[in-house]
Amino acid sequence: MAEDNANASAEAKRRIVRALRGGGAHLQFADAVNGFPGSLMNTAPEHVPYTFWHQLEHIRICQWDMLQYILDPKHSSPEWPGEYWPAWSVTADRIAWDETIAQYYSDLEEFVRLIERDDIDLLEPVAHNNGRSIFGSALIVVDHTSYHLGEFVMGRQMLGAWKSEL
Repeated sequence: MAEDNANASAEAKRRIVRALRGGGAHLQFADAVNGFPGSLMNTAPEHVPYTFWHQLEHIRICQWDMLQYILDPKHSSPEWPGEYWPAWSVTADRIAWDETIAQYYSDLEEFVRLIERDDIDLLEPVAHNNGRSIFGSALIVVDHTSYHLGEFVMGRQMLGAWKSEL
């Protein structure tokens, strides 16, 4: 029985890590941003209330916040919704774009290391996380990132900045 639980836990960890990194039915972050034309980073497709960089920065902030919320009982989340998005007037240059992407990956790998720790029970509620488990928090990050990456790619398609293989 204990061996079955250990195997199930290891499998759950592998699957959630794969989902966080993108794979299976989830678009990989790198696939969404690779080849992105720098001239469009501060562009918002028609009827979209944020730019491509705003969207990536929002994904990064939300992932970072969830990770910090798990790790630090004293963490104070940004104010919703305003502090989860850059102000409309804020633009990015190539350095800010690259920093957003680098920080996204740094936080992602910290999340993965947390999940892969042997002493972590993914399903155990985290007391200071409103009773939500690390697994539940990771699923929120997967869902949120997937949603916005889908929007990101659709925006690229709308502006002719995406080469689809379909």
